[in-house]
Amino acid sequence: MDLAHLREKFRDAFRGEPRIFRAPGRVNLIGGHVDYNEGWVLPIAIDRYCYILSRVREDATLRMHSEQFGETVEHNLSAARHGGHHWSDYVRGVAWALADTGAKLSGADLFIASDVPVGSGLSSSAALEVATAFALLGVSGQTMERTAIARACQRAENEFVGMRCGLMDQLAACFGRKSHALRIDCRTLEFEPVPLDETQIRVVVANTMVKHALANSEYNARRQECEAAVRLIQAQKSSVRALRDVAWHEIEPIAASWPENLRRRARHVTTEIPRVPAAVEALRRGDWDSMRRLMEASHASLDADYQVTSPELNTMVALACELPGCCGARMTGGGFGGCTVNLIRTDQAEAFVAELAKRYEHATGRRPDVYLCRAADGAGETC
Repeated sequence: MDLAHLREKFRDAFRGEPRIFRAPGRVNLIGGHVDYNEGWVLPIAIDRYCYILSRVREDATLRMHSEQFGETVEHNLSAARHGGHHWSDYVRGVAWALADTGAKLSGADLFIASDVPVGSGLSSSAALEVATAFALLGVSGQTMERTAIARACQRAENEFVGMRCGLMDQLAACFGRKSHALRIDCRTLEFEPVPLDETQIRVVVANTMVKHALANSEYNARRQECEAAVRLIQAQKSSVRALRDVAWHEIEPIAASWPENLRRRARHVTTEIPRVPAAVEALRRGDWDSMRRLMEASHASLDADYQVTSPELNTMVALACELPGCCGARMTGGGFGGCTVNLIRTDQAEAFVAELAKRYEHATGRRPDVYLCRAADGAGETC
């Protein structure tokens, strides 16, 4: 993003000088769909950002312009809460959630520009939410601890937008660290930075350029299925709070009588969660053979048991695994299209990017967006 150019656009749209806030997108190396099951995840904040140029107003109006959608809308901070299936719901929802914590928000002019692609599995929504929170708090002269910001942003998406996401994306956007992944405990919200040696390995994102319309509704359905499985387990193990609390071998006998979909969802979650600490140890050791096996097993489970992949995602992963230097490939994000995340040996990464793009386009007729990423710091104000 050319920030000087964005400043000029802000001046044209709103007059005056803005402050600039940004929040990153993310990929998740492993731990797919386990954050709302209170498990562990291993995301990386990436060097693609949602930027919000902001200036305080003297009234209680949020005037929001989206560069991507080419649209300006206004919202009064005292207006009744309601969502309308519109991009501005994320901004309005964050303002509502922050105010509900007691934050004293001022009106603001907001100019929003992002290079995190929408609907790609890179968490453009959390990047927008967290950037909004930092912008609104910043121009209003308010401060809030980052975990509380992440929680408010999750609440905005859960209750205002209607997407029952976990907390991984918002935490990654808030706490990302340059040259590190984050091992996050989604129950305690404790996190541990895990070094990512970019002299050995690089992260490659591959966008299938496909996003299926059922993604949001199916995401919510998967969460409901996990909750239903927990209720069945609680009938025999009352101490269980989430699928995190059991191993597959413990519940496999009782799961034999469950509906097929619930059995599959529980098997994915309870086998995926142990892959996260194993992946952390593999990263620390530079054990790329183990990392590849773990990521392949994760994708296979997301495909067969959680049923959130797509033909395009499966093709992209299969092609990546055929190429030299690949140390792991899997879907990232909610699924049903979007992106894969790939760990590639550094000296072969640029050749991998070009060859994967070529092979995917030949196989599908779609030209993908394949690019190198770096692990980045979390949200904040920038110049």
